[in-house]
Amino acid sequence: MLRFALIVALCPALILAAKPKPCVEPADASKYFDKDICISAHVYDVVKLGDGTRFLDVCPPETLDAQCRFTILSLPQDWNEVGELDRYRDANVHVRGIVESMHGRPGMVLSHARQFYGGPPKFRPNARLIRGFAGDTEKPALNDPNLRSQGAHRGFMNSSDRETLPGR
Repeated sequence: MLRFALIVALCPALILAAKPKPCVEPADASKYFDKDICISAHVYDVVKLGDGTRFLDVCPPETLDAQCRFTILSLPQDWNEVGELDRYRDANVHVRGIVESMHGRPGMVLSHARQFYGGPPKFRPNARLIRGFAGDTEKPALNDPNLRSQGAHRGFMNSSDRETLPGR
């Protein structure tokens, strides 16, 4: 009985320690829109735009930009978390992230250096959910109908609803 309980207790740990999913090639990324996957690619060049946006060019130099079917993008506000990308030029990389549509082609946003080691992208809160939030007020950040009072603050036993008991 004790062995059975030990096996049942360790099953979740064994499942989590299972072999991670293999990385997919950039050409197959279009099958995984809005999925968190690992991309295995060769970085041919690091392209920097004037506004600070950087791209990891994963298409061979002979491929025209219009024919390139995948892109890895790093935004300027993520520079501190991502770091210098020039060291990945002419290197094979594994990048974890969510495949998104970027100007008609699949792509991935590189927002943190841990994505190169299987870690998650940087957390970005949903601006629509935190609208009106201020830490110094007691007002909830969300307009949830379940948090509103229903009616005129009536309790279970309102003082005006007293019944007279027989014999009193």
